[in-house]
Amino acid sequence: MKDLEKLRSQLSEVDLKIIDLIHQRQVLAEEIGAYKREKGQPTRDYIREKQVIDLAQSRASSLDLDKEMVVDLMQLLIKSSLKTQEFARVKEEGQGSGKKALVIGGAGRMGGWFAEFLMLQGYSVDIADPNATDSLSKHFLSWEDTEDDYTISVVAAPLRQSIEILQGMLRSNRQGIIFDIASIKSPIQNILKDMVDQGMRVTSIHPMFGPDSNLLTGKQIIFMDIDQHDSQQTVKKLFESTTAQLIEMSIENHDYAISYVLGLSHMVNIAFAKVLASSEGERESLPELSSTTFKDQLNVAKRVTDENPHLYYEIQHLNEHSLKTIQELNTAISDITEAITQGHEEDFVAMMEKGQSYFVKGK
Repeated sequence: MKDLEKLRSQLSEVDLKIIDLIHQRQVLAEEIGAYKREKGQPTRDYIREKQVIDLAQSRASSLDLDKEMVVDLMQLLIKSSLKTQEFARVKEEGQGSGKKALVIGGAGRMGGWFAEFLMLQGYSVDIADPNATDSLSKHFLSWEDTEDDYTISVVAAPLRQSIEILQGMLRSNRQGIIFDIASIKSPIQNILKDMVDQGMRVTSIHPMFGPDSNLLTGKQIIFMDIDQHDSQQTVKKLFESTTAQLIEMSIENHDYAISYVLGLSHMVNIAFAKVLASSEGERESLPELSSTTFKDQLNVAKRVTDENPHLYYEIQHLNEHSLKTIQELNTAISDITEAITQGHEEDFVAMMEKGQSYFVKGK
């Protein structure tokens, strides 16, 4: 039998070879990305990704390896390649050469994301935020302290502060394109329209991802046309070099959709986590005993509860459609409770089948 230390040494050599091969793969991915850009091809190629996964599965089978593990590894490598190619495309196709941008709330997490994204595109970025610290950007305590010479101004402050900022910009008749990234639009909708009536260039977007996103594949960004000019298209071009899905929607319909997409999902997961936190007994051991469904729900609930609770409160409290969604959720819980306590199996089955019908329609 071989010595344990010798075996470990051989394993370390294999690990280093794997890292070297990953580096070689990354270099090839960069070359492929450059070729795609030169030929005007999109960053993501779903057919090629399937070929890569199929090849990996076939190889895993021939070597009697765990196919699920191999697929997970290949998907991670694909994601890394996409991130590299997307970063290079955004930088190469940047819209901001020689232009200035202001990020109001740039010291916040999403504000910081936009500041970095705009700098990557070649913009000279200033930040207006009383909490700003030293970085590559020029800082101001308030947007009111800045010159009115920005091509783009991003309002990335909390919603209640954004209302005050937009009102102030309206009074000062601020120049350049202004867009907000608020999760709820009804509290600012009239302000934005007043800005348009005053001849200002305004649009509104909702990035459906968090500040930790360094790859926009699989992410969505909602765009709302406010001034009926080219403001939306100009802002949209900032993201056309990414792999994000760009969705257009009227500002009037936004909050109703968000009451389900964010509001309902947040409520369910906050309630789930609260019940766990309030439960008695050996709740710490639940993850060890849990089913696949519980583990999946636990992971989602953790991501929700790790977010900013003040922001999540705003999403619920300031959305005029939230109450209807809450009432629908309460009604559903009451109906399920009654079916269980009264022994109405048919009602319980009917509710599950009704829920299933949503996903059948979605197909």
